[in-house]
Amino acid sequence: MDTTTDRPFSELLRTATRAQHTEAENSGFLTSMLGGGLGVEAYARYTEQLWFVYTALEEPAHALRDDPVAGPFVRPELTRLPALERDLARLRGPGWRAGLRPLPAAEEYAARVTACAREWPAGYVAHHYTRYLGDLSGGQVIRGAAERNWGFAPKGDGVRFYVFDAIPNPAAFKRDYRARLDAVPVDGPGRRRVVEECRRAFACNTALLRGLEGEFEATARAL
Repeated sequence: MDTTTDRPFSELLRTATRAQHTEAENSGFLTSMLGGGLGVEAYARYTEQLWFVYTALEEPAHALRDDPVAGPFVRPELTRLPALERDLARLRGPGWRAGLRPLPAAEEYAARVTACAREWPAGYVAHHYTRYLGDLSGGQVIRGAAERNWGFAPKGDGVRFYVFDAIPNPAAFKRDYRARLDAVPVDGPGRRRVVEECRRAFACNTALLRGLEGEFEATARAL
């Protein structure tokens, strides 16, 4: 039995990446950051790295609107870059662009997303799924922790990346998103490739978190 075709695709993606999802959620960097132990600088650095990833996700979105595979996932209500940039202006000041420094893992992550967007729309969907559904779910935990730890106004500048004002019912939106995944016009072998790309997307995210963890460990040792 080929489980890539006999099960809803959204269920297959969720179960195939469950262990990696748990690993990312329990990363040392995220745990320390959300607990407030690393200070707002860690949150700012994390937000900077997200800017590189979401630039790679959103810059090619317009060109993919009419693609039969990726097009159904290009939803304006998901767009995060304007909110990210407001957050960075709050965190780093008006000259935030001049100080952006990508970690190697962020550069590699963004490069992979760009390559998929250009050459393999189904692979782009894998990255789209892992990022945006995560933002709508676990991302809300990060927002709440940032508001508590560093005094950002609820849903204000500094945490706007996690605020989806254009999605009044996230649960319904996620159900619709999963239905679109189930309807992706990709055959069995193609679905297996997408599953592997989802795993790669989680690996990219974990590498990014590890890079941040190493950076802040090095800072702590130097003090």
